[in-house]
Amino acid sequence: MHDGHAHHLGISMRKTLIQLTAVATLVILCPAPRAHAASKEMIQLQQQVQTLQDTLQRLQQSNDERMGVLQHLVEQTADNVNRMSQAMGTLQQAVQAQNEGNGGKVDQLSGQMQSLNDSVDEMKSRIARLDKTLQDIQAQLQNVNSQPAGGGQQNGIPGGPQAPGGNANTAPAQPQAPPVDQLYQGGLRDYNSAKYDVAAGEFGDVLKFYPQDNLAGNAQFYLGEIAYRQGDYKTAIQSYDAVLEQYSGNPKVPAAQLRKGEAELATNQRDAGVRDLRNLVQRYPQSPEAAQARSRLNGMGVRLVAPKPSPSAYKPQ
Repeated sequence: MHDGHAHHLGISMRKTLIQLTAVATLVILCPAPRAHAASKEMIQLQQQVQTLQDTLQRLQQSNDERMGVLQHLVEQTADNVNRMSQAMGTLQQAVQAQNEGNGGKVDQLSGQMQSLNDSVDEMKSRIARLDKTLQDIQAQLQNVNSQPAGGGQQNGIPGGPQAPGGNANTAPAQPQAPPVDQLYQGGLRDYNSAKYDVAAGEFGDVLKFYPQDNLAGNAQFYLGEIAYRQGDYKTAIQSYDAVLEQYSGNPKVPAAQLRKGEAELATNQRDAGVRDLRNLVQRYPQSPEAAQARSRLNGMGVRLVAPKPSPSAYKPQ
Protein backbone atom coordinates (compact mmCIF):
# COMPACT_ATOMS: atom_id res chain seq x y z
CA MET A 1 0.00 0.00 0.00
CA HIS A 2 2.70 2.37 0.92
CA ASP A 3 4.56 1.64 -2.30
CA GLY A 4 1.45 2.27 -4.38
CA HIS A 5 0.72 5.47 -2.52
CA ALA A 6 4.32 6.66 -2.96
CA HIS A 7 4.17 5.85 -6.63
CA HIS A 8 0.92 7.79 -7.00
CA LEU A 9 2.38 10.70 -5.04
CA GLY A 10 5.46 10.74 -7.28
CA ILE A 11 3.30 10.87 -10.35
CA SER A 12 1.29 13.74 -8.88
CA MET A 13 4.44 15.67 -7.99
CA ARG A 14 5.83 15.19 -11.50
CA LYS A 15 2.55 16.45 -12.97
CA THR A 16 2.62 19.46 -10.67
CA LEU A 17 6.27 20.17 -11.55
CA ILE A 18 5.46 19.96 -15.26
CA GLN A 19 2.53 22.34 -14.83
CA LEU A 20 4.67 24.82 -12.87
CA THR A 21 7.36 24.64 -15.55
CA ALA A 22 4.80 25.30 -18.26
CA VAL A 23 3.39 28.30 -16.40
CA ALA A 24 6.87 29.71 -15.82
CA THR A 25 7.65 29.29 -19.47
CA LEU A 26 4.50 31.15 -20.47
CA VAL A 27 5.32 33.98 -18.07
CA ILE A 28 8.84 34.29 -19.44
CA LEU A 29 7.67 34.27 -23.05
CA CYS A 30 4.79 36.66 -22.44
CA PRO A 31 6.55 39.74 -24.06
CA ALA A 32 7.50 37.67 -27.11
CA PRO A 33 4.46 38.57 -29.25
CA ARG A 34 5.21 42.26 -28.87
CA ALA A 35 8.88 41.77 -29.76
CA HIS A 36 7.83 39.68 -32.71
CA ALA A 37 5.43 42.43 -33.84
CA ALA A 38 8.17 45.06 -33.56
CA SER A 39 10.51 42.88 -35.58
CA LYS A 40 7.81 42.46 -38.22
CA GLU A 41 7.35 46.25 -38.43
CA MET A 42 11.09 46.72 -38.88
CA ILE A 43 11.12 44.19 -41.71
CA GLN A 44 8.22 45.97 -43.39
CA LEU A 45 9.97 49.32 -42.96
CA GLN A 46 13.17 47.97 -44.49
CA GLN A 47 11.17 46.60 -47.40
CA GLN A 48 9.56 50.02 -47.94
CA VAL A 49 12.97 51.72 -47.85
CA GLN A 50 14.28 49.26 -50.40
CA THR A 51 11.25 49.90 -52.62
CA LEU A 52 11.84 53.66 -52.40
CA GLN A 53 15.50 53.18 -53.29
CA ASP A 54 14.58 51.08 -56.32
CA THR A 55 12.07 53.72 -57.43
CA LEU A 56 14.63 56.48 -56.96
CA GLN A 57 17.17 54.55 -58.98
CA ARG A 58 14.71 54.14 -61.85
CA LEU A 59 13.89 57.85 -61.69
CA GLN A 60 17.61 58.64 -61.69
CA GLN A 61 18.13 56.54 -64.81
CA SER A 62 15.18 58.16 -66.59
CA ASN A 63 16.34 61.62 -65.53
CA ASP A 64 19.88 60.96 -66.76
CA GLU A 65 18.52 60.05 -70.17
CA ARG A 66 16.38 63.21 -70.34
CA MET A 67 19.21 65.37 -69.05
CA GLY A 68 21.49 63.95 -71.72
CA VAL A 69 19.01 64.95 -74.41
CA LEU A 70 18.62 68.46 -72.94
CA GLN A 71 22.36 68.95 -72.64
CA HIS A 72 22.81 67.87 -76.25
CA LEU A 73 20.23 70.45 -77.32
CA VAL A 74 21.97 73.13 -75.26
CA GLU A 75 25.31 72.31 -76.91
CA GLN A 76 23.72 72.46 -80.37
CA THR A 77 22.16 75.84 -79.55
CA ALA A 78 25.48 77.15 -78.27
CA ASP A 79 27.17 76.07 -81.50
CA ASN A 80 24.49 77.82 -83.54
CA VAL A 81 24.91 81.01 -81.52
CA ASN A 82 28.69 80.90 -81.99
CA ARG A 83 28.26 80.53 -85.74
CA MET A 84 25.82 83.45 -85.68
CA SER A 85 28.37 85.54 -83.79
CA GLN A 86 31.08 84.72 -86.34
CA ALA A 87 28.74 85.56 -89.21
CA MET A 88 27.93 88.89 -87.58
CA GLY A 89 31.62 89.64 -87.20
CA THR A 90 32.20 88.96 -90.89
CA LEU A 91 29.20 91.12 -91.81
CA GLN A 92 30.46 93.90 -89.59
CA GLN A 93 33.85 93.89 -91.28
CA ALA A 94 32.17 94.02 -94.69
CA VAL A 95 29.97 96.93 -93.62
CA GLN A 96 32.94 98.79 -92.21
CA ALA A 97 34.94 98.27 -95.40
CA GLN A 98 32.09 99.51 -97.59
CA ASN A 99 31.19 102.49 -95.46
CA GLU A 100 34.62 103.77 -94.44
CA GLY A 101 34.51 107.52 -94.53
CA ASN A 102 30.69 107.77 -94.36
CA GLY A 103 30.42 108.75 -90.73
CA GLY A 104 26.63 108.94 -90.45
CA LYS A 105 26.01 105.58 -92.08
CA VAL A 106 28.71 103.94 -90.02
CA ASP A 107 27.21 105.26 -86.80
CA GLN A 108 23.75 104.02 -87.71
CA LEU A 109 24.91 100.60 -88.85
CA SER A 110 27.30 100.27 -85.93
CA GLY A 111 24.51 101.00 -83.50
CA GLN A 112 22.41 98.27 -85.06
CA MET A 113 25.32 95.86 -85.00
CA GLN A 114 25.97 96.66 -81.36
CA SER A 115 22.35 95.88 -80.50
CA LEU A 116 22.65 92.56 -82.30
CA ASN A 117 25.92 91.80 -80.53
CA ASP A 118 24.28 92.56 -77.19
CA SER A 119 21.46 90.16 -78.03
CA VAL A 120 23.93 87.44 -78.97
CA ASP A 121 25.90 88.02 -75.76
CA GLU A 122 22.76 87.73 -73.67
CA MET A 123 21.80 84.53 -75.47
CA LYS A 124 25.24 83.06 -74.80
CA SER A 125 24.98 83.96 -71.13
CA ARG A 126 21.55 82.39 -70.81
CA ILE A 127 22.71 79.21 -72.54
CA ALA A 128 25.68 79.01 -70.17
CA ARG A 129 23.36 79.44 -67.19
CA LEU A 130 21.04 76.72 -68.51
CA ASP A 131 23.93 74.31 -68.98
CA LYS A 132 25.17 74.99 -65.45
CA THR A 133 21.67 74.48 -64.06
CA LEU A 134 21.41 71.10 -65.77
CA GLN A 135 24.77 70.06 -64.33
CA ASP A 136 23.73 71.19 -60.82
CA ILE A 137 20.49 69.18 -61.03
CA GLN A 138 22.37 66.10 -62.10
CA ALA A 139 24.85 66.51 -59.24
CA GLN A 140 22.04 66.93 -56.68
CA LEU A 141 20.23 63.82 -57.91
CA GLN A 142 23.44 61.82 -57.76
CA ASN A 143 24.02 62.98 -54.17
CA VAL A 144 20.49 61.97 -53.19
CA ASN A 145 20.87 58.58 -54.87
CA SER A 146 24.19 57.92 -53.11
CA GLN A 147 22.78 58.46 -49.60
CA PRO A 148 22.98 55.22 -47.53
CA ALA A 149 19.72 53.48 -46.69
CA GLY A 150 20.35 53.57 -42.94
CA GLY A 151 21.52 57.13 -42.64
CA GLY A 152 21.40 57.13 -38.85
CA GLN A 153 18.56 56.45 -36.45
CA GLN A 154 16.32 59.45 -35.96
CA ASN A 155 13.08 59.50 -34.00
CA GLY A 156 13.63 55.79 -33.29
CA ILE A 157 13.30 54.87 -36.99
CA PRO A 158 16.40 54.06 -39.05
CA GLY A 159 16.76 56.61 -41.84
CA GLY A 160 13.66 58.46 -40.69
CA PRO A 161 13.28 62.25 -40.50
CA GLN A 162 14.67 64.05 -37.53
CA ALA A 163 12.23 65.59 -35.13
CA PRO A 164 11.91 69.38 -35.22
CA GLY A 165 14.35 70.95 -32.85
CA GLY A 166 16.24 67.69 -32.54
CA ASN A 167 19.56 69.40 -33.21
CA ALA A 168 20.07 72.49 -31.11
CA ASN A 169 23.22 73.40 -33.05
CA THR A 170 21.44 73.68 -36.39
CA ALA A 171 21.62 77.29 -37.62
CA PRO A 172 18.47 78.82 -39.12
CA ALA A 173 18.39 78.76 -42.91
CA GLN A 174 19.55 82.02 -44.46
CA PRO A 175 17.46 83.50 -47.28
CA GLN A 176 19.10 82.85 -50.62
CA ALA A 177 19.53 85.44 -53.36
CA PRO A 178 17.57 84.94 -56.59
CA PRO A 179 19.44 83.19 -59.40
CA VAL A 180 21.95 85.42 -61.18
CA ASP A 181 20.17 85.08 -64.51
CA GLN A 182 16.88 86.16 -62.94
CA LEU A 183 18.48 89.21 -61.32
CA TYR A 184 20.30 90.22 -64.48
CA GLN A 185 17.34 89.78 -66.84
CA GLY A 186 15.13 91.74 -64.44
CA GLY A 187 17.67 94.56 -64.36
CA LEU A 188 17.88 94.55 -68.16
CA ARG A 189 14.11 94.78 -68.53
CA ASP A 190 13.87 97.64 -66.04
CA TYR A 191 16.78 99.41 -67.72
CA ASN A 192 15.10 99.21 -71.12
CA SER A 193 11.89 100.48 -69.49
CA ALA A 194 13.80 103.49 -68.08
CA LYS A 195 13.24 102.27 -64.49
CA TYR A 196 16.78 103.19 -63.69
CA ASP A 197 16.63 103.13 -59.88
CA VAL A 198 15.10 99.64 -59.85
CA ALA A 199 17.52 98.41 -62.50
CA ALA A 200 20.48 99.81 -60.56
CA GLY A 201 19.39 97.84 -57.50
CA GLU A 202 19.12 94.61 -59.49
CA PHE A 203 22.48 95.07 -61.20
CA GLY A 204 23.97 95.94 -57.82
CA ASP A 205 22.63 92.65 -56.41
CA VAL A 206 24.33 90.77 -59.25
CA LEU A 207 27.66 92.33 -58.21
CA LYS A 208 26.94 91.73 -54.52
CA PHE A 209 25.89 88.09 -54.65
CA TYR A 210 27.68 86.91 -57.82
CA PRO A 211 30.87 89.00 -58.16
CA GLN A 212 32.71 86.19 -59.99
CA ASP A 213 29.94 85.37 -62.46
CA ASN A 214 30.31 86.17 -66.15
CA LEU A 215 27.30 88.48 -65.94
CA ALA A 216 28.92 90.62 -63.24
CA GLY A 217 30.89 92.55 -65.87
CA ASN A 218 27.70 93.19 -67.86
CA ALA A 219 25.95 94.41 -64.72
CA GLN A 220 28.84 96.78 -63.97
CA PHE A 221 28.63 98.15 -67.52
CA TYR A 222 24.90 98.84 -67.25
CA LEU A 223 25.43 100.63 -63.95
CA GLY A 224 27.69 102.96 -65.93
CA GLU A 225 25.00 103.31 -68.61
CA ILE A 226 22.40 104.24 -65.99
CA ALA A 227 24.68 106.90 -64.52
CA TYR A 228 25.48 108.19 -68.03
CA ARG A 229 21.79 108.53 -68.94
CA GLN A 230 21.13 110.34 -65.69
CA GLY A 231 23.93 112.81 -66.45
CA ASP A 232 26.17 111.57 -63.64
CA TYR A 233 29.26 111.30 -65.85
CA LYS A 234 31.71 110.99 -62.98
CA THR A 235 29.99 107.88 -61.61
CA ALA A 236 29.62 106.55 -65.15
CA ILE A 237 33.37 106.87 -65.77
CA GLN A 238 34.06 105.02 -62.51
CA SER A 239 31.75 102.17 -63.53
CA TYR A 240 33.32 101.93 -66.99
CA ASP A 241 36.77 101.89 -65.39
CA ALA A 242 35.63 99.00 -63.17
CA VAL A 243 34.63 97.03 -66.26
CA LEU A 244 37.98 97.70 -67.93
CA GLU A 245 40.05 96.87 -64.85
CA GLN A 246 38.12 94.05 -63.15
CA TYR A 247 36.44 92.33 -66.11
CA SER A 248 39.00 92.68 -68.87
CA GLY A 249 37.74 89.57 -70.67
CA ASN A 250 34.10 90.64 -70.71
CA PRO A 251 32.48 91.29 -74.12
CA LYS A 252 31.31 94.69 -72.85
CA VAL A 253 34.88 96.00 -72.60
CA PRO A 254 34.89 97.75 -76.03
CA ALA A 255 31.55 99.40 -75.28
CA ALA A 256 32.82 100.47 -71.84
CA GLN A 257 35.93 102.02 -73.45
CA LEU A 258 33.77 103.89 -75.96
CA ARG A 259 31.32 105.18 -73.39
CA LYS A 260 34.10 106.22 -71.05
CA GLY A 261 35.65 108.32 -73.82
CA GLU A 262 32.26 109.90 -74.59
CA ALA A 263 31.67 110.65 -70.91
CA GLU A 264 35.09 112.30 -70.68
CA LEU A 265 34.33 114.43 -73.73
CA ALA A 266 30.99 115.38 -72.18
CA THR A 267 32.84 116.68 -69.10
CA ASN A 268 35.36 118.67 -71.20
CA GLN A 269 38.16 116.15 -70.61
CA ARG A 270 39.15 116.30 -74.24
CA ASP A 271 42.64 114.82 -73.96
CA ALA A 272 41.44 111.87 -71.87
CA GLY A 273 38.47 111.24 -74.17
CA VAL A 274 40.62 111.31 -77.31
CA ARG A 275 43.13 108.99 -75.68
CA ASP A 276 40.45 106.42 -74.75
CA LEU A 277 38.87 106.53 -78.21
CA ARG A 278 42.27 106.02 -79.84
CA ASN A 279 43.03 103.12 -77.50
CA LEU A 280 39.70 101.56 -78.45
CA VAL A 281 40.50 101.75 -82.17
CA GLN A 282 43.94 100.24 -81.60
CA ARG A 283 42.84 97.41 -79.30
CA TYR A 284 39.57 96.43 -81.02
CA PRO A 285 39.90 97.71 -84.60
CA GLN A 286 37.19 95.41 -86.01
CA SER A 287 34.55 96.11 -83.35
CA PRO A 288 31.47 98.27 -84.02
CA GLU A 289 32.57 100.45 -81.10
CA ALA A 290 35.85 101.17 -82.91
CA ALA A 291 33.86 102.29 -85.95
CA GLN A 292 31.94 104.74 -83.77
CA ALA A 293 35.18 105.95 -82.19
CA ARG A 294 36.66 106.61 -85.67
CA SER A 295 33.58 108.55 -86.66
CA ARG A 296 33.72 110.64 -83.47
CA LEU A 297 37.40 111.40 -83.87
CA ASN A 298 36.95 112.29 -87.54
CA GLY A 299 34.11 114.62 -86.62
CA MET A 300 36.39 116.34 -84.13
CA GLY A 301 39.15 116.68 -86.72
CA VAL A 302 41.45 114.45 -84.68
CA ARG A 303 43.88 111.99 -86.20
CA LEU A 304 43.26 108.34 -85.38
CA VAL A 305 46.87 107.85 -84.35
CA ALA A 306 48.54 110.24 -81.96
CA PRO A 307 51.41 112.10 -83.66
CA LYS A 308 54.85 111.12 -82.54
CA PRO A 309 56.81 113.79 -80.66
CA SER A 310 59.16 115.69 -82.96
CA PRO A 311 62.84 115.03 -82.38
CA SER A 312 64.68 117.61 -80.36
CA ALA A 313 66.34 120.33 -82.34
CA TYR A 314 69.35 120.05 -80.09
CA LYS A 315 72.10 117.97 -81.61
CA PRO A 316 75.24 117.12 -79.70
CA GLN A 317 78.37 118.61 -81.14
